[in-house]
Amino acid sequence: MMGAEKAELGLEELDLEGEAAGSPLPATKMQPLDFEHIGSLAAVAESLSGRSKWRRALTSVRVVIFKAKINVLLPFGPLAVMLHYLTGKHQGWVFLFSLIGITPLAERLGYATEQLACYTGPTIGGLLNATFGNATEMIISLYALKNGMIRVVQQSLLGSILSNMLLVLGCAFFAGGLAHPNRDQVFNKASAVVNSGLLLMAVLGLMFPAVLHFTHSEAQYGKSEVSLSRFSSCIMLVAYASYLFFQLKSQRSLYSPIGEQEEETSEATENEEDEKEITQGEAICWLFVLTIWISVLSGYLVDAIQGASESLNMPIAFISVILLPIVGNAAEHASAIMFAMKDKLDITLGVAIGSSTQISMFVIPFCVVVGWMMGQQMDLNFQLFETATLFITVLVVAFMLQEGTSNYFKGLMLILCYLIVAASFFVHVDPNSSDNK
Repeated sequence: MMGAEKAELGLEELDLEGEAAGSPLPATKMQPLDFEHIGSLAAVAESLSGRSKWRRALTSVRVVIFKAKINVLLPFGPLAVMLHYLTGKHQGWVFLFSLIGITPLAERLGYATEQLACYTGPTIGGLLNATFGNATEMIISLYALKNGMIRVVQQSLLGSILSNMLLVLGCAFFAGGLAHPNRDQVFNKASAVVNSGLLLMAVLGLMFPAVLHFTHSEAQYGKSEVSLSRFSSCIMLVAYASYLFFQLKSQRSLYSPIGEQEEETSEATENEEDEKEITQGEAICWLFVLTIWISVLSGYLVDAIQGASESLNMPIAFISVILLPIVGNAAEHASAIMFAMKDKLDITLGVAIGSSTQISMFVIPFCVVVGWMMGQQMDLNFQLFETATLFITVLVVAFMLQEGTSNYFKGLMLILCYLIVAASFFVHVDPNSSDNK
């Protein structure tokens, strides 16, 4: 028996040696390849990859559209559009439905920006959020500017700055303080100081045209004010471009988040917290889609302002400065609160203060330059009441940020300050409301 087993093993070894020695034989068998069969396999693989792409797209739609419960308010947007065309008399309902319809879109815009920030980092993530959050205000402003509604442009942009600096930042500090009640949250003080300086520069640019107008000290009445505004706008645009270069290229270390070394040691924990539910390309696509739809609804919102003012018995100044910016800043509001509750105050400041800086140093001067091209007398004279409100707001926020820490009490103070500002505009009568300028 042992001899037979050895003989069988010997035969198997000979077979293996023969296969090893005859290695060219399999190659000779594979020479007559069936290229048509290979082509069919490639087509099947391509179809499978196409199916996977469709499956990925459906998953992205499910995560962004159907996951959040607040998206039950999405039908109010199309209802507002239908009411606008079917019934031209119910402008109050169009205004209300547009407000409600924009709310879930703005929340999803904040979610998409948060997903994109997982890939880009806090500095660029905050800048992107401020940019996409302000796209609505810019489109509304250009739409109103084209129709000669200069006061609506000025008041809505001013209201966006006030809302971001007081309401959005206050709610973020308040929610972050409640989420972390046993300690003060820390953020990059150097970045906050730079933004505060830019905001004070914006106040400087807005103050001198107003002072020049109300002291009747113009060299040429009605012309010097506009000329000064256009010159100052060009200077402010140059300053904002320099700020972007300084922030993103020259002094990137200045804007690095607090505790960066601790973040590197706990990178695994952060990766678990920052769940990337959609890809970077999908986040960018959703940002553009949501921004376009928000801008469409914002157009109907602006058209219904006059009718809403009459039906709701509210001043147009209150609607322009308080109600419109609350909706327009809903994206910043939602994302700033989410980042603050996750103890990422550097992104929160990039969203709230960065958005105010972008509006004051870019959007407002840009509207002045575009109005110059359109032949509209858009200037930086926001009237004394509005300019004084902005100046005091910038001072209050600058004092709140100078320590580099935040808690729920600071957030509460900012929210209460915004309530005072809102009450002031509710009883304020715009002297130029009759002719928009």
